Amino acid sequence: MTAADPSDVVATLRAGFDAGLTKPLSWRRAQLRALRRLLVESGHDLEQALALDLGKSAAEAQVSEIGVVVAEVDHALRHLRRWARSVPVPVPVTLAPASARVVPEPLGVVLVIGPWNYPVQLILGPLVGALAAGNAVVLKPSELAPETSAILARLVSRHLDPRAVAVVEGGAETTTALLGRRVDHIFFTGGGAVARIVARAAAENLTPTTLELGGKSPVWIDDTVDIEQAARRLAWGKFMNAGQTCVAPDYVLATPAVASRLTGVLARAVESFYGVDPSTSADYGRIVADRHVERLAGLLEGQRVSVGGTVDRAARYIAPTVVDGTRLDSALMEEEIFGPILPIVHVQDLDEAIRVIRSREKPLALYVFSSSREVERRILRETSSGAVGIGVPSAHLLVPGLPFGGVGASGSGAYHGKRSFDTFTHEKAVLRKPLSPDTVALVYPPFTARREGFIRRVIARTGAKRPS
Repeated sequence: MTAADPSDVVATLRAGFDAGLTKPLSWRRAQLRALRRLLVESGHDLEQALALDLGKSAAEAQVSEIGVVVAEVDHALRHLRRWARSVPVPVPVTLAPASARVVPEPLGVVLVIGPWNYPVQLILGPLVGALAAGNAVVLKPSELAPETSAILARLVSRHLDPRAVAVVEGGAETTTALLGRRVDHIFFTGGGAVARIVARAAAENLTPTTLELGGKSPVWIDDTVDIEQAARRLAWGKFMNAGQTCVAPDYVLATPAVASRLTGVLARAVESFYGVDPSTSADYGRIVADRHVERLAGLLEGQRVSVGGTVDRAARYIAPTVVDGTRLDSALMEEEIFGPILPIVHVQDLDEAIRVIRSREKPLALYVFSSSREVERRILRETSSGAVGIGVPSAHLLVPGLPFGGVGASGSGAYHGKRSFDTFTHEKAVLRKPLSPDTVALVYPPFTARREGFIRRVIARTGAKRPS
């Protein structure tokens, strides 16, 4: 559904949800299977849209976008019956006879606002959880990835139930209008500035939110690892999608000795991936918009570039770039870079690296390249982040059993696997107690001395005597 009034869209989906359309497991499974068909049968169309918007290669689109969602769908289909079951819980003996259970129920109509950097994965991934949980869903793709937004609108209306799933396209004014509608959950992926707008709008209706944000994800690398192999992993995680990845390594912390070795091997890793001139590589992406090219080019002004540094504004191209010896007060260290620029900050040792990490906002991810288990333990124990990747960046989001989300400024809430189902589910508490025998009468007033003694000794378990 496109170019539609947000009020009409929400009203249509609300009617579908209120009619009970989305609650049967058979409907949920059918929608998940239809979503899988959309991804598989129209994969080529999605690849083309991603190439036009971001310069993504077909292989990268499969690995980082389409395949991720297919895996989420398959995982949900395997486990949906178990996730949707009510779960019995023990009842205190003081309430016997009675039974209690937790009943998962859908929230209602939910709004998913997607970003431009992974415009398939990061809008359809949450959709998997929302459908599995039995919700009606409004999808708002990013207008900064217009080709992908348009193809998603066509494909979703063709494959999924229009009574319960709709795509609304448009710019900021459309998002604002959607935020003004009463929905039951808002799932937002994007930057902190817009997240604050979303949170303020949600607060007007006390609407719960999931905020998947970003931050400056640091890397610690030391001399206990194979630098060549670590550099290849680091370059892969950083320069995939031209660095426009929320969990991309944002900066490296290393001693001067390690940094001097690392810059050379990073250059070789980049060349092995994208050739001598990455601008001619079909596997290297482009920056999404002119204003982001200008922002990134501005960050490079006055920097000591060790690798890359080429900017072609007309082509929206910025070469894979490494800046060695970056100062902590550099513009590169102020905000998330969100582009193919990797600063290396020199530190004296792990102690200083941990101090640097702890002095900044909690990141979405933190990466460790070290063979020392003590280093791993210290970083896990002494820092806080949404996730930690040891020996590999970004890949944790491919594990359905791991929560994907931030902490503090890098986000609130998590999803993937069962956590996606839980995000869009209300756990309803249900207690059943027969009227006979009426054991509740033991705590009815009036409270005689004998009854109060029983309450203290058996119910509250604080002692038989009243304190003097």
